[in-house]
Amino acid sequence: MSAINTNSVEQAPSAAIYEKSVPVLITFAPNWKVRMVLARLVGAFLVVMAFSMWLMPGSALAAEVWPIKLAASLLFLLVGVSLLTIQALDARPDAYFDPIRREVRVLQKNENGRPQTVLRRSYDTLGGARFADDQVELFDVDGSLLMKLPLQSADVSRALKGQLSGSVTIFA
Repeated sequence: MSAINTNSVEQAPSAAIYEKSVPVLITFAPNWKVRMVLARLVGAFLVVMAFSMWLMPGSALAAEVWPIKLAASLLFLLVGVSLLTIQALDARPDAYFDPIRREVRVLQKNENGRPQTVLRRSYDTLGGARFADDQVELFDVDGSLLMKLPLQSADVSRALKGQLSGSVTIFA
């Protein structure tokens, strides 16, 4: 008589599945590129105006105009430099789809700028997903909308469909 331990006989996932799948990170970011370009253009214009105020021919160098001109040029310089050096610190969360752990994590930056997990859901606990041209909607098991995520490209959409197709119902 022989005994077999059924707990130890498990099929290990093949390495080929992990090699083909890649993690997908989707951000909720607004159109910061246009805002940053506009801020930098206005900042450069203000810095140039701060210096050209003193170089213009025919500008008044009278003693009563000089302090106003100095204050205006310093204000233009400070505002212009601050607009040139502005950074987009966005507190919007990121959705990270992990193919190895087969889960979706929503990461939000804390006050130090480090990401923290605010939501973690296994693919098996998701009710379904609906893909559109530029977004994906994830639904809970009760049918309520869990999250709506923008997709950057068709490649991201295909990668996400490939990850979710085995565990999550994909609606047409």
